[in-house]
Amino acid sequence: MPVKLTPKRTACAAIVAALSLLLSACLLAPGKFTSTLDLRKDGRFSFTYAGQISMLGLSKLAQMDRKGSALFEPAPCRTENQAIKRQCTPAEIAQQRKDWEAGQQAGTDKAKKDAEQARVLFGGIDPTSPRAAEEMAERLRKQAGWRSVVYKGDGLYEVDFALSGTLDHDFAFPTIERFPMANAFVVINRRADGSVRVDAPGFGPSSGSGSGLSNLAAMAAMDKARDGKLPLPELDGTFTLTTDGQILANNTEDGPRAGTTGQVLAWTITPRSGSAPTALLRLTR
Repeated sequence: MPVKLTPKRTACAAIVAALSLLLSACLLAPGKFTSTLDLRKDGRFSFTYAGQISMLGLSKLAQMDRKGSALFEPAPCRTENQAIKRQCTPAEIAQQRKDWEAGQQAGTDKAKKDAEQARVLFGGIDPTSPRAAEEMAERLRKQAGWRSVVYKGDGLYEVDFALSGTLDHDFAFPTIERFPMANAFVVINRRADGSVRVDAPGFGPSSGSGSGLSNLAAMAAMDKARDGKLPLPELDGTFTLTTDGQILANNTEDGPRAGTTGQVLAWTITPRSGSAPTALLRLTR
């Protein structure tokens, strides 16, 4: 016999669903930002990102974990042809309760399993803890390049990142220690022929993974149905690449322009952007 859905039961189901989404979601999303990349022919590079990064799953899971448990409420019984409601017998109510308790236990077991998996993916941080977001900020502050990380609430961080080095390896931003599921905003890949490919999937209209923001949007929609909160971050930024190397390909609107230190490629990033920034350069050493 079907069990009546109440707001409390729906909230419990949302916790389980959100944990499942979290394990497959693209957690990081840019908001308002300014980012630059400078690539030199001798292999030196400098990368900066200043602005907002949202990690929506942490904030909402912590809130949902404090919603409380559902209470059993009997569903109405009906006549054999389902046309008329009638009073349930004690045996029918007892069976409803038994079915409800079995469903609650299955949901609890699933939530615990997903939470354990999430803890592993978060490098030991419990994503349902009220301190999870600040713990993540503390972890970032210990890593090279993160000059400032301020948690603003509701999964939103204000960051200032800058890192320079020699491009003798691939590069990705952001990376988080012991956090393997962080999705990259910018990736630099070296090729055997001396060329370098720059992709910024996190600055694309779908923030990179296609399904990533779809999962976050699903989480947001689910939460909005419950309390009307959690808007997705507004994608609004610029990405500027400068180089003294040879630009082989790019997808900017206007192509390269001359700058004081070489050629300049510039992208304006909004939800209406047609595609994620990409460029192919040749560096000679």
